[in-house]
Amino acid sequence: MKMVVNHPNVCRLIDSFNEATKDGVYLNLVLEYVPKNLFQISQYLKTKRSVPMVFIKLYVYQMLRSLAFIHSLGICHRDIKPQNLLVNPDTHELKLCDFGSAKVLTPGEPNVSYICSRYYRAPELIFDAKEYTPAIDVWSAGCVMAELMLGKPLFAGENGADQLIEIIRVLGTPSRDDIRAMNPSYKEFPISTIPPLPWNRVFPPSTPSNAIDLIIKLLCYRPMARLDPFEALAHAFFDELRVPGACLPDGKPFPPLFNFLPSELAIAEQKHIIDIILPAQHKQVPSNWLEPQASTSQAPLQ
Repeated sequence: MKMVVNHPNVCRLIDSFNEATKDGVYLNLVLEYVPKNLFQISQYLKTKRSVPMVFIKLYVYQMLRSLAFIHSLGICHRDIKPQNLLVNPDTHELKLCDFGSAKVLTPGEPNVSYICSRYYRAPELIFDAKEYTPAIDVWSAGCVMAELMLGKPLFAGENGADQLIEIIRVLGTPSRDDIRAMNPSYKEFPISTIPPLPWNRVFPPSTPSNAIDLIIKLLCYRPMARLDPFEALAHAFFDELRVPGACLPDGKPFPPLFNFLPSELAIAEQKHIIDIILPAQHKQVPSNWLEPQASTSQAPLQ
């Protein structure tokens, strides 16, 4: 939590203290207050029959931005789900919270595979992979996006095995190469082959093609084939957010989307996407923003 304290899309740690009780010593975290989570917000917006696409774009963009930041620090959240994405209903600003399962992943170091909430669990975890990457968060983010679009979880398995069946029902049976990419030591391979379900049968006919394209690039069996979250910010699905003067349906401004930290701008420059993720009115940034800088203290809570 101290590593990610100064990002606008991560819930800020204000203080921490130990508390001794008869049951042991407990660590207490004092976090900034954000009144709702994405599950609650989506349930409210669904009363209007479906979540407006502009809100899906706002929430998914901010979720991916938070993942891009923590992944750049080597941190894998390992429990991305709507309940762990906090939302201010007045501004629609989204913040990632609950780092209780998070871990700095070290290449070659095994990790527990029974992690992440079931509906959002990446298939390599179901295939018992021990050396996975932050791409498991990208899969979870794709599941969250699909849930916002459908109004219900895309893969709602009743247990671990059934979860894989739900994934195969949509994506089709993974090939041997897919399974090796998820877990090279996995020995069992499926006998029967189920074809993938066409995406136009998964989502309503009115679903924008660029939304489906982004989903396809997030929900891949092969972890290395999933879109990097920072590169996902440059996807055409978010172009509406970059239009000068664009605003919420009620006329209020979008929450801050382009207040990138120096480290974020450096990554964008490295990936050659800075001209895409920065809209025209934000492109005049100081050149020293692209240089490594020491972290600064966070402004006091208002």
